[in-house]
Amino acid sequence: MIRFIPFLITLALFAGSLWGAQSVTWLYGLAGLFGSAVLVGLYDMAQTQHTLWRNFPILGRMRWVAESLRPFFRSYIVESETEGRPFNHEERRMVYRRAKNVSSVEPFGSHLDIQSPPYEWLAHSIGAAHPGETDPRILVGAPGTAKPYSASVLNISAMSFGSLGAHAIEALNRGAAKGGFFHDSGEGGISRYHKAGGGDLVWELGSGYFGCRAPNGGFDPVQFEATAKSDQVKMIEIKLSQGAKPGHGGVLPGAKVTPEIAEARGIPVGETCYSPAHHTAFDDPKSMLDFIDQLRELSGGKPVGFKLCIGNRWEFLAICKAMVETGQRADFIVIDGAEGGTGAAPAEFLDYVGAPLRQGLVFARNALVGCGLKDDIKLAASGKQVSAFAMAASLALGADWINTARGFMFSLGCIQSLHCHNNTCPTGIATSDPGRQRGLVVSDKAERVYHFHKNTVAALMEVVGAAGCQHPSELAPHHIIHRVTADEALPADLAYDLLAPGALLAAPLETSLARDWTMAQSTSFKPA
Repeated sequence: MIRFIPFLITLALFAGSLWGAQSVTWLYGLAGLFGSAVLVGLYDMAQTQHTLWRNFPILGRMRWVAESLRPFFRSYIVESETEGRPFNHEERRMVYRRAKNVSSVEPFGSHLDIQSPPYEWLAHSIGAAHPGETDPRILVGAPGTAKPYSASVLNISAMSFGSLGAHAIEALNRGAAKGGFFHDSGEGGISRYHKAGGGDLVWELGSGYFGCRAPNGGFDPVQFEATAKSDQVKMIEIKLSQGAKPGHGGVLPGAKVTPEIAEARGIPVGETCYSPAHHTAFDDPKSMLDFIDQLRELSGGKPVGFKLCIGNRWEFLAICKAMVETGQRADFIVIDGAEGGTGAAPAEFLDYVGAPLRQGLVFARNALVGCGLKDDIKLAASGKQVSAFAMAASLALGADWINTARGFMFSLGCIQSLHCHNNTCPTGIATSDPGRQRGLVVSDKAERVYHFHKNTVAALMEVVGAAGCQHPSELAPHHIIHRVTADEALPADLAYDLLAPGALLAAPLETSLARDWTMAQSTSFKPA
């Protein structure tokens, strides 16, 4: 009977206020309030969907309210500076400050536990440098590529129109145009809002071939050529997998296919659209390289590469074997870590599928260096990198440039409310709701995107200079010290088994990749 006490108290308050209202008129309002609560309690006892509501009328709803408010209280009151996930307060505050073009320095000392793994640090030089370069660039293009592209060391990672609203897409692109860095379109095609800013674009092609999709869902070379030859499109990226949900296809419900979405993706308005878990334009490593060559030719000689989260290692080595045998090359490869973000993904895929960025990057570096391909093919790293040190560590371990998505979302004003999948983003970024998007002023946020990039690259160059280098490309594994245990720390070239150039061609069975190299075959993604 105790569990009904809150309901009985509410009932008594309703009766008392109703009786008292006969002499004090304003009590009618109080009676109305308590009366509404009584009706809620009666509904709770009658409904059959929620056991707690049925057993604890009115009181049971307090748990529901507390559950909904828990993320906010935890984030703003309970968590320390470094406890939050996916990004902690310290990381987000740093991005906000750089985006607002104000000082991001910190007082008193580090909040990190520097005595425990997996803490890392930069080995600085007594002969620290002061690089004169403020906008380091990377030339992307394998030998023979007609139109190589000079890319910034930091760029906007793939986020589709639809996952992000129109205002967010346009602000990102306008910021990229001002800062001279590229904006990856995401697999949802190039929308009018990508074009509005005039910034450099990398066109991402997923398994749905949006923007160049044939009626049967396959690849349409005519549509592709028409868009790829646009001056705004600088490179083409084939998405094999995405860090947050590798090996997972997608379904876009017809209700979400608005005229603007349909225009960008090249699909019928209101019709449900399916993206398979794998590509249909190729089915083995060599036909994939042929597809890359086809895209390069149709685009007029622009760099073409691919993005993936490392899964079966022999599959990546199979692609490397095919490139060695045929002489064909991808212009670049983007390694997406499993810690990468997404608008929505099954929990198992977020937490347990795919290799984290560090392991994937080191493996890809070993594969390319071991096959003698690294000089021809540029390697990019994507996945939860917003600080200059995180960037420097990836660059030292083989990356040529960094892509970040959530970093630029924070620069737009994202507060990590985790409502991306509900279309209720409070900052108007990850939503198609016009009312919520209204709060995101494109001109203002474009400036913040520009400043975040500029200030983060400036911070990177300070770190590069501290290592005694003049350009990020000079960073090497020995510059990064990795704490292995509480008592032992090793330079990354000792902490990781890094292959020497050509090792997989000269003596593959003597390397740490011997098993996977033996399983890899250039004519199939299946293991030998």
